[in-house]
Amino acid sequence: MMQVGIFTGYFPYGLEETAARIRRLGFNAVQLDLDFRDLDTATEAIGPALGRRIRESLRAHDLPVAAISGYTNIVHPDGETRRRLLDRLKAIIRHAREFGSPYVISETGTFHPESDWVDHPRNHSAAGYEEARDTIGALVETARQADGVFLVETYVNNVIGSVEETLRLFAEIASPHLGLLMDPTNYFDGENIGDMAGTLNRIFDALDGKVLVAHAKDVKRATDRAEKHAAIDASPAHSFRGAGAIELPAPGLGVLDYELYLRRLGRHHPNIPIIIEHLEEADIPRAKAFLDGALARAGA
Repeated sequence: MMQVGIFTGYFPYGLEETAARIRRLGFNAVQLDLDFRDLDTATEAIGPALGRRIRESLRAHDLPVAAISGYTNIVHPDGETRRRLLDRLKAIIRHAREFGSPYVISETGTFHPESDWVDHPRNHSAAGYEEARDTIGALVETARQADGVFLVETYVNNVIGSVEETLRLFAEIASPHLGLLMDPTNYFDGENIGDMAGTLNRIFDALDGKVLVAHAKDVKRATDRAEKHAAIDASPAHSFRGAGAIELPAPGLGVLDYELYLRRLGRHHPNIPIIIEHLEEADIPRAKAFLDGALARAGA
């Protein structure tokens, strides 16, 4: 059976209260965001002591860490900003096991100067791809040295934004220290959303063997093309709800064929952690009940 988890970042509290609230909601895994109201989680503080404190608190609440959030724009067009962001991401990767999991996840970013999720022409250029690939290669090497795994999360408006680009990346960085975060909603655009079953099957036919962790949100056509954020007390990565032709709401609020998704996911990953996202705290019980029901119907 799949293990249902949630991001800690949807809970704007201290460590102990966050863990207690998540456990009371019936979750048995988390994706760890290094963002607690009572802890210093600046880059300089990332290390064994902080990792041990967070890991032991979550374990005491029976909440193993499935993966760690390292989300950042790894190709940020401003050089100094990119250096600072990558320094933090590498620090998380180096100490990931101390926080409870070898897996650190990030999307691949965009060259857009004002957004981490809006497309940009350089994303689709040979030079842009090579720049992103080489940056990911350095992150994978950091993971190798730390006995960890860097997980890429494909997103349609980022440099690695399609099945084909994901396959190319894994072919050119053939390492056991590179893995894939499976979120099928991130592959949809205004054209392929009309072919739900075909798109989901193409994603899994191509990428199933790379998957280590999965996400649960939803997808639907957007009513406007602006970058969308929810008004919640969370980081921009957690308030983001889509850009362009696609909106990305909470599980059960879109058109994703969840039974097909979970059947394909469970075929070769029967015990994978699946992490709920893109919601506000008040909506978590509904979203979990929806996912639990979908898992039951899919036999996963």
